Amino acid sequence: MIAEEAAVLFGVLSNADRLSVIRALVEVGPDGMSAGDIARQIGASPSRASFHLNALSEAGFLTKERQSRSQNYRIDFNKIGQLVTFLMDDCCKGNAELRNCCSMRAG
Repeated sequence: MIAEEAAVLFGVLSNADRLSVIRALVEVGPDGMSAGDIARQIGASPSRASFHLNALSEAGFLTKERQSRSQNYRIDFNKIGQLVTFLMDDCCKGNAELRNCCSMRAG
């Protein structure tokens, strides 16, 4: 990943509702969630949720699949991983203090 692509992706994530969508989809796992359920989960109107879901999908953070009359969204863990890897390894040059901080929080 190059810095310009990472900057665009961080820009897409720079919204509390979008971070809430990411959190909800990570928690639900590979089965994903319908757009309506996501809207309820994050406390957003359907149109506002749709706006954020489209932005996250266009950035590659989500995949969507039509199921009957609704859209089901899933998180792309690979895309999230690429962005985290960029931040840790490329941007922060694998800084030992940062890695130690992150590994302590994970445990």
